[in-house]
This record gives sequence, C-alpha cells and structure tokens, in this order.
Amino acid sequence: MEENLSMPTKYDPSSIEQGRYDWWIKGKFFEAKGEEQKQPYTIVIPPPNVTGKLHLGHAWDTSLQDILTRMKRMQGYDVLWLPGMDHAGIATQAKVEEKLRNEGKSRYDLGREKFMEETWKWKGEYAQHIRDQWAKLGLGLDYSRERFTLDDGLSKAVREVFVTLYRKGLIYRGEYIINWDPATKTALSDIEVIHKDVQGAFYHMRYPLADGSGHIEIATTRPETMLGDTAVAVHPEDGRYKHLIGKTVILPIVGREIPIVGDDYVDMEFGSGAVKITPAHDPNDFEIGNRHNLERVLVMNEDGTMNQNAGKYQDMDRFDCRKQIIKDLQEQGILFKIEEHMHSVGHSERSGAVVEPYLSTQWFVRMQPLADQAIALQNSEEKVNFVPERFENTYLRWMENIRDWCISRQLWWGHRIPAWYHKETGEVYVDHEPPEDIENWEQDKDVLDTWFSSALWPFSTMGWPDEGAADYKRHYPTDALVTGYDIIFFWVSRMIFQGLEFTGKRPFKDVLIHGLVRAEDGRKMSKSLGNGVDPMDVISQYGADSLRFFLTTGSSPGQDLRYSTEKVEATWNFANKIWNASRFALMNMNGLKYEEIDLSGEKSVADKWILTRLNETIETVTRLSDRYEFGEVGRVLYNFIWDEFCDWYIEMAKLPLYGEDEAAKKTTRSILAYVLDNTMRLLHPFMPFITEEIWQNLPHEGESITNANWPKVDPELSDNQAAEDMKLLVEIIRSVRNIRSEVNTPLSKKVDMFLKAKDEKTLRMLEKNRGFIVRFCNPDELTIGNDVNAPEKAMTAVATGVEIIMPLEGLINIEEEVARLQKEKEKLDKEVERVQKKLANEGFVKKAPEKVIEEERAKEKDYTEKRSAVEARIRELRG
Repeated sequence: MEENLSMPTKYDPSSIEQGRYDWWIKGKFFEAKGEEQKQPYTIVIPPPNVTGKLHLGHAWDTSLQDILTRMKRMQGYDVLWLPGMDHAGIATQAKVEEKLRNEGKSRYDLGREKFMEETWKWKGEYAQHIRDQWAKLGLGLDYSRERFTLDDGLSKAVREVFVTLYRKGLIYRGEYIINWDPATKTALSDIEVIHKDVQGAFYHMRYPLADGSGHIEIATTRPETMLGDTAVAVHPEDGRYKHLIGKTVILPIVGREIPIVGDDYVDMEFGSGAVKITPAHDPNDFEIGNRHNLERVLVMNEDGTMNQNAGKYQDMDRFDCRKQIIKDLQEQGILFKIEEHMHSVGHSERSGAVVEPYLSTQWFVRMQPLADQAIALQNSEEKVNFVPERFENTYLRWMENIRDWCISRQLWWGHRIPAWYHKETGEVYVDHEPPEDIENWEQDKDVLDTWFSSALWPFSTMGWPDEGAADYKRHYPTDALVTGYDIIFFWVSRMIFQGLEFTGKRPFKDVLIHGLVRAEDGRKMSKSLGNGVDPMDVISQYGADSLRFFLTTGSSPGQDLRYSTEKVEATWNFANKIWNASRFALMNMNGLKYEEIDLSGEKSVADKWILTRLNETIETVTRLSDRYEFGEVGRVLYNFIWDEFCDWYIEMAKLPLYGEDEAAKKTTRSILAYVLDNTMRLLHPFMPFITEEIWQNLPHEGESITNANWPKVDPELSDNQAAEDMKLLVEIIRSVRNIRSEVNTPLSKKVDMFLKAKDEKTLRMLEKNRGFIVRFCNPDELTIGNDVNAPEKAMTAVATGVEIIMPLEGLINIEEEVARLQKEKEKLDKEVERVQKKLANEGFVKKAPEKVIEEERAKEKDYTEKRSAVEARIRELRG
C-alpha cells in the first residue's frame, strides 16, 4: 500500500491522472509474463495510421480493448495486449508530400532514398504523439512488444506471404482496368473507392457507318474517352443491328475505322441498344475487348491529363477536354442531344479525386480460393464469432462476391514488391532476397497495398514466419478483435483469409464490432463539417475516466454512438460522487488495516443488504462483460454505486459510525472497506485512474489494482431476507418523503408517524430497524403496531405489508386526500386486473416456468393487500 496518500477534498481528474500511467508502465503491470500456470489471453490493437491525431473512434475502440484486457488480467490470465502502428502507405505519403509542397519541394526533387528518410522522421514524430495519446487514455499496453508494419520482422512476413502466394499461382501480374487516383497517381482497391451521386449527363452521338449507308447512335457519360474507342457493340440478337455486325464506323474527330461487334453483354432495352467500347478505360469494355481481340488505346496520363493518343487534346485536363470535345462534336453535328443524368461516380477515399477506370499493369491476388476457405470456416466449430451476429452476413456477402485484389501501389512509402525484372530479357524474378547478379536486374518500383501487411497483423506481430517464436506459440490465435463495422471488408476479412492460409487457424475467436461516433445531431463527424471532437480536449476538461465510461457504456454492440458533452459531464458527476463517497468512507475507517477487515460481527439489515447486492452486482457485471454488453454493465454499476452504495448504504452507515457501539463501528468500517474495494475492482476496467487512486488509499494487499483479483461472489454473504427487509424500509422512507413533499412539510419538521404492520414478522422487522426509520423519517413520535388508532386527518401510503399514516392536521384537505387515495386505488385496480388476467391465461400458466408463475402470484397478493388497505383508509376518512 502506498504511504501518505491523502485524498483531496475535490475530485480533480487531471491531478489524479498525472503520473499514474508512468507508474503503471514503470511497474511493468501490463507486460505479458509468460507464466505457464496462467492461461493466455491476447488482443492485438488495430494499428492506427501514423498520420496524425487519434479521434474519438480510436478512443472508443481502444477503451473497449482496455476493459477486456484489464478484466482478464484481474481474472488471472496472462494478458498480452500488443500495441503497434500502421505505415498507412497512401495516407502517410500524401501528408509528407503536402509538407514538402509547403516547403516548395516535391518527392522527385529529393529522390526515393531521401524521401524515405523524411517519411521515417515523420513516423518517429507522429508515433510518439500516438503513444502520448494512448497514455492519456490510460491504455494497458505491453510496449515491450510494440510493432510497426515496416519493422524488419513484419517485412520478412510480408515477403514470405507474397513469395508463397506467387509460387502457388495466387499472386499474378497482369494488365487490367483498375481504379486509378489521378491526384495521388496510384491504383486503389475497390473498397478504397467511395461512390457518390453526382449530377452528370448522357451525351447522345451518331457514329457514321464507313460505307456511307447511315449511322449508329450511342450514348456516353464520359465523351472524353471516345478518343480511345476501338469498337461499337450491339446484342447479336438485336434485329435493329444484326445486319451491321462486321461492318465498321468512322470514329468522329479521330477518323479511325472501328468494327461493330455482337456481344451478349449489351442490354437491348437500354438506350439505343448500341454502346461504344473503350477497353483501356472501362472494366466491362475491357472484358468485351478481350472477347473480340480489340486493341486497347489509353488516352490519358497518370495525372488525369490527356496523352499523345488524344491528338489535339493532348496535355488538357480530362474535364477540360470533356468540355472542348462536347463543343467540337456539337459543331460537327455528331452530338445531337444532352440529357441530364444523376449517376454514381467513384471518388478516392484518400484524396477525394474522381477515380478513373484505367488500364494498367498491376499485381493481383487471386481471391476465389482464399475466399472459399474463409467461407467454409464459418460452417465449422472453429468459426470466427461476430458480435453482434448480424455482421457475419455482411462479411460473408463480401466474401461470396469477391473480386481479385489489386495489391500494387505506385508509391515509395511501403513494402517494396519483392520482384525484379531482368534489364535485357524482361524476365521476372520473385523471391525473398534479390538475385545474386543484382546489377543485371531492376526491382519493381511499386509497393504493396497497406492492407496487405495489416492483414498479417495478428501473426506477423508474434514472430511468424518463425513458428517456434515464443509469442506465436503462446499467444496465437488471439482471443478477441475489437473494431468498427466500417472496416469489416478492408481488414477483418483479409486477416481471416490470410490467417487461415498461412497458419491454418482463425486469427481471433471473437470480433466485437462497434459503430461510429457521430455528432450529437446524428451526422458523421468530419473536418469539412467542423463538428469533430478531439478526445484529448475532452480529457483535459473532464478526465480520461469520464470519457472512457461514456464511450464504452453509451451504446449496445454494433450501434453508432452520439457524442454528447452533457453525458460526459454526467459521467464526471458520477466520478465525483464516487470520490466523495470514498473519501467519507476512508475518513471514517480510523486507520483500518487490510488484515483487520472482519465481516463476522453482528450485521445490521443495511450491512446484510449491501453485501447481498454486491454479490448480485459481481455476478451480473461478470456475466454481461463476458457477453460484451458493456452498456448494460455500465447501467448496473452506476445504479449500484450511486443509488445503493452512496445514497443508501453510506447514509445508513453513519448511524453506527457516529454511535457509541464500538463493535458495530468495527463491522461497519470492515463492510465499507470490503464493498468499496470490490466495487473499485469492478469499475477499474472502465475508470482505471480514479479506481487506482481510491484503491491505493483503501486497506489492500498487492501493489496495484491492475493485478488485484477480480471480485468473486461469496454465497455466505448473501441474505435474501435482509434484502427483502431493506426493500421494505426503503419503500417506507420513500413514501414518507413523498408525503412530506406533497404537503410541503420539510424533513426538519417533526411529525407523528404510525406504521401498521400486517403480521408479526413485519412488526418485528420494523421494531428492530426503528433506528433507521427515525433517522430517515424524523418523526416526532413513532408508533409501530398491528392495530394502531390513526387520527382521521392524516395522509397515508401503503408499502408491502405496511400502512404508513402521518397525521398532518391543518396541512391537508380531507377531500383532496380522498381524491389522491382514489387515484392510488385506480392504479392498484389496473395492476390487480393485469396480473389476474395473466394468471387466468391457460397458455401462460402451462408454458411459463414455475418461478415466473410464483412471482406473478406474489404480485397479485401484494397488489390486492395494498388495495384493501387503501380502500379501508378511504372509508375511514369518509367517516
């Protein structure tokens, strides 16, 4: 136990969080120890990009992982939560290039080697920012195992995977239409393209037949690509055009003669039924071109300007070319109609530029065999469990409609493709290391898609491909992955098929899916809307514990979360309540030591009740946490701590603490210490800083709450009768407070009070707890009996088995009191009717468990008795 730690009067998160994280790290509390007697539990962090600040989504995602790992560590597991970061190819290179542009330079001015040096400097700076933010959030990461996707070990894994897939025929190089980002000048995979509805147009044109016998009508949304047309296609069964198949048309502006071909792909019902074919600029046209052996004419440069094949439009931007070509075609009478048309246009997720379907030689992964394995896994006992389950369908739908994955990127920052081309013969050499006569070979200039390396993250970080690596043997497969639904395709699916292919095992047992953090109005947070919230600002104002508790308990699995400053403030109030209650308890513990805690003394009803409720809370929190239902866990903890421990037990504990009975004082102190200790442990995974601070001030054993044992239910401390008795006491106290409130009689004013018990057992319980009733109801005189003569002018309330009567002569109007009781009777009438209908329903009685039926019968008895008491009181008042 830390010495001389005193709790300030005010809860100030910044002062209690200051220095605590460094203390945890120095103590190595988060490092996996490899203790054989302990079962391993492993999570790998979804590696953030080294491009800037972490956002609220990261804070949510990592706080959920921290809850799981802190809880498992306390439950006795050998926990590894492995941290790391992603080099994030396109995103990082774009940031560094932007920085250089601001300095008046480009990457080409620096050359590849110097540019890489600059990017590594960037990585060093931003990786430290991320670590600082992790520290602010209090994340229990094992930094001794931190990884980066460009580390030597991970690069070795990437080369191993590339070479193996290439030798299996699952990686190939080919000319295909890919998604091209003209701004960053690189290929994009399908899922890096965001489709937006854009107002465009259909441009209707007449291509003249070469024999002068007429023309054929076509329509396009991208007239600038017509310069690369190499055919016009019609459906072979289309009666309008059958006779034209085999003939040629003159391509306007260019003057090139191109054939009319018949192809089943063409939809006879759409437009004119004839389509222009541009194999180098459209994926469907590319396939038609292959079937008909058409030439592929590329008319654009990599930066989106027109090339030498565009003739007089060379060097124009593609959209300027579109305007000019429309004007020229109209003048020639070729373009005869422009029809407005809303259509979906692909934009680069990274740069926002309009994506260009573009003919390019790229590297691809042949996906079908890999996807088939991953789909088959979901029908086995070793399947990956998605939480919530519905996201498994999202994952399977994508896997079932898979396309080959373009993995090469025209960048410098990333894993260089391990392929070399012979300078003379053009022969391709793919291996882990370059060829021995390296002077005759040139390495592929491209790098691999970032997702190629992050797909290996669960096992490459553990030392794979060395299957004897200690961490790989002990900690793979991992137990859980926590991530947002927005990267199921990008990342989750790829980790699963690569994990299966290279380790023969699923990479993780469970995938916990959360939603997105949205602004309070439900809109997505974005820079352009200016509605983003920096988690570090929230921590500065309210502390990490408040932010974490709000994020992790504010929604159910898979649902989006709306950020609300008010709710974070409410959580701060919760932390403040815990602080004040703990401080009161500690001030009254009188230097109690851990070994002096003794729960064997005579206990009050409040003592027995709080211990019973603690047991129930431990059971519920543990069960719900194992099901990842942290929103419910938060609700259970909040209610137990705020309502039951702070508002009721601590108030009731003041009686013995301020009394003369030393034995009662000792028992109360022990119970306060025991309940507070266990409550802090339950809350610790959510609010690590405040719980550690309070726990260090409590009598405890062990160095830190981080490796204290997770609370266990102690059946000997449960007392259901005491819980029932306490429930009745609370009901009585609340009823008295309500009565006083209704007639504006403050608690400070003493008023006579009568409690009429329905039986001897209730009577004995009320007499035994007279002290509590007096303390919380402040009666002038308290009369408890089975048969009490209550005065006529009184207000009454009915609790379970007890009638509460308070003579308030001069303060109430009898007619108003009768009206109030009449309303109470109507409410009870409805309850009695509802429960009787239920019990009269044969279907319910046959199907429902005996326990449920018993509960309904008990309710019927309770409501009926209360109603009888209210009716009797109405008769009395009417005299």
